[in-house]
Amino acid sequence: MLARLRWIMNRIEDTVLVLVLGGMILFAVLQIGLRNFFDTGILWSDPLVRVLVLWAGLIGAMVAARLDRHIVISALAHFMNPHWKLGARVVTDLAAAVVCLVVTWVSLRFVFADYVARTMAFAAVPAWVCEIIIPIAFLVMGVRYALHSLDSARELLGRAA
Repeated sequence: MLARLRWIMNRIEDTVLVLVLGGMILFAVLQIGLRNFFDTGILWSDPLVRVLVLWAGLIGAMVAARLDRHIVISALAHFMNPHWKLGARVVTDLAAAVVCLVVTWVSLRFVFADYVARTMAFAAVPAWVCEIIIPIAFLVMGVRYALHSLDSARELLGRAA
């Protein structure tokens, strides 16, 4: 059941990423065409594309965390034996999880403040709708890094036994 839920979440993530990237490209090209050929444009297109860039970046980060493909500094890892490397992995993934969860909390407060203030982003779109991806993405990444840390800890304990 957990594997099925994970598969569904992965498909939703991938689909939303494709839709966001497609929308970003569509509105950017449309805006360029309207400006160059008709001396007009869509007033809210530029702010929408900026929001879509934010969403694409954060959903891309979620996918990178899922695939365990985030940027790492591995200079020391080349000199470590596999046991120590795995131990370092447990610690770094746990630290990444804690940082992501702290950012989740802070960004939730930020989004809630814009919700309470009824801040508008563009057109009739509330700012909190544009920003909601921030706490969602960091929560997902935090959970994923915690799970990566647990997996590495299990492997480390399996090797030690």
